[in-house]
Amino acid sequence: MKVADIQQLADLVARERKPLLDAWRAQVRQLPSAAHLDTPTLNDHIPALIEELIVALRRVSDESIAEAMLQGTPPDHGLQRQREGFDIVEVVAEYNILRGCIHDLAAGVGLVLHGTAFHILNRVLDEAIGLAVQTFATQQALELQRRREEYLAFVAHDLRTPLNAISLAARVLENTLLTNEPGRHVAQMLKTLHRNVDNLEQLVGAVLRESDHVRTEGGVRLERRSFDLWPLVQSLIQDLNPVAGTASTSLTNEIPVDLVAYADASLVRRIFQNLVANAIRHTPRGEVVIGARELDGGESVECWVRDNGSGIPPERLNVIFDKLESDPGRDEGSGLGLAIVKTFVEAHGGEVTVESEENRGATFTFRLPRSAPNGR
Repeated sequence: MKVADIQQLADLVARERKPLLDAWRAQVRQLPSAAHLDTPTLNDHIPALIEELIVALRRVSDESIAEAMLQGTPPDHGLQRQREGFDIVEVVAEYNILRGCIHDLAAGVGLVLHGTAFHILNRVLDEAIGLAVQTFATQQALELQRRREEYLAFVAHDLRTPLNAISLAARVLENTLLTNEPGRHVAQMLKTLHRNVDNLEQLVGAVLRESDHVRTEGGVRLERRSFDLWPLVQSLIQDLNPVAGTASTSLTNEIPVDLVAYADASLVRRIFQNLVANAIRHTPRGEVVIGARELDGGESVECWVRDNGSGIPPERLNVIFDKLESDPGRDEGSGLGLAIVKTFVEAHGGEVTVESEENRGATFTFRLPRSAPNGR
């Protein structure tokens, strides 16, 4: 292909960039992850890439433009597509669709791409693919690492509540048994129990400190099934009674004994565990009530945890579910408990809300499905 023909191709792409972009967009919309995107988001950095191609054609140069592109559109495009939920095959497909559209545009005016023009086109697009894929893959790996760290932080946080209950129960046993002059063996076992609980608490604290930079949502895998809510909450109350007892706080289960939910039972238990533990901390010598009822003609279940404790200041109501948002007046909070609640409730397609007045308690409310979709 002669230099004049290459310049003609550059002029053609520059002149017909809008129809070229329209043709590219029409084909890219067939990709599953692109179908829902509006035009500006779908276009993203592709118009700038077309400009880079025009410049490369007019230079008629064989030298690589990778360094220029490294700070240009492809890395940004790969990052944006990762955020939009594209898979790596779709990212590559976008560029190959653009390659095909340029071939069609040239063929429409009798230009056959070969030689230098063909080489320049392929070099620009292949380098763009490489840089976009590299950024996409790097960001995907970082996202996977972030989700693992967040999951570890969530698990570590939720371990603290049963650990506290074990520690307090052991202390009660120790005081009771020592009063009755137990044998040396029993006393030794109790000391071993205390020592291991302390070690576990230190490990949990270390995990939380290492993970306190996690600030975004991670994926949550659900294992849904139908289960009775009352026994789940009742067993949780029994486990938390030692913790509540130290604050002279009563725990009451007002959930109907025949109420069924369709959800991930282990996650629902952790939702209640975090809400009840949070209520106990703010309700010394008070009452925490756990309740639930059917809504929407039996399609969903509304659950709540209500206390008559210190309540929440108005300025904190809008941020209370954010990660690392703990009560500034209390040192023991990690700022993850209510963020975990929000994440797990939203994973079930629900929403958690709070109503509160200072010194008059708080009520946290969330919804769960009552049955499988279509009765399954």
